[in-house]
Amino acid sequence: MSHTKKKKKNPKPSEKNLRVGLADGIIKASPEPRLALPLRQPPGEEPRPARPAPSPMDLRAGDSWGMLACLCAVLWHLPAVPALNRTGDPGPGPSIQKTYDLTRYLEHQLRSLAGTYLNYLGPPFNEPDFNPPRLGAETLPRATVNLEVWRSLNDRLRLTQNYEAYSHLLCYLRGLNRQAATAELRRSLAHFCTSLQGLLGSIAGVMAALGYPLPQPLPGTEPTWTPGPAHSDFLQKMDDFWLLKELQTWLWRSAKDFNRLKKKMQPPAAAVTLHLEAHGF
Repeated sequence: MSHTKKKKKNPKPSEKNLRVGLADGIIKASPEPRLALPLRQPPGEEPRPARPAPSPMDLRAGDSWGMLACLCAVLWHLPAVPALNRTGDPGPGPSIQKTYDLTRYLEHQLRSLAGTYLNYLGPPFNEPDFNPPRLGAETLPRATVNLEVWRSLNDRLRLTQNYEAYSHLLCYLRGLNRQAATAELRRSLAHFCTSLQGLLGSIAGVMAALGYPLPQPLPGTEPTWTPGPAHSDFLQKMDDFWLLKELQTWLWRSAKDFNRLKKKMQPPAAAVTLHLEAHGF
């Protein structure tokens, strides 16, 4: 009797044997893959070594496109860095920025010094609304200038006026320091004089970077401070008041001067050069 072999139907894979994978953005269910049995080695042949599994650090052909896309993204953002790989001499820009920062610092320092000194002078000099006429302080350099005249100044004249003004003001401040009655006030004045001397040196550095010579004082015109014998105590205090007021105005003007000069000397974005090396492309 012949036995008829019935074909066995493949059982449907159970949920336990299903594997959910993500391929091309579509979730598919596939049976669990079977293990492949190794083929028998023909007699007389040496066993072949198994092929090593690819290392996770191996680069595939498609990875070069990823590297290229990454490089393009970096190059796209490079112009946003203004000082990247800038070549050549930086020019006077850093000296101008340093001088501008120093003028702003001295403005802050003078507010503290003026409050202390005006309290030392007493009323009415320490009152907020006190604004006396300028009488005996005609030798002080004036910072006030017409706006159109100020705009028409060239760089050399602008720097020269700043340098000469602070040379005079520093001399008068040292005179105040010599006549100060308290040790605390002398320390404050000495500290401010040191900072103002630093500002003079910074202005000289800007002029040297731009190729301008320092102004030489004419014979007999060097600033000196001597207390006038005919001055009354009130008039002497008036001179001290105007010295601090003129110094405050000069620092305000200098901040405007160096900010204007800083913007003028700032290189355009096209002047920034980039040196890039790409290997393997």
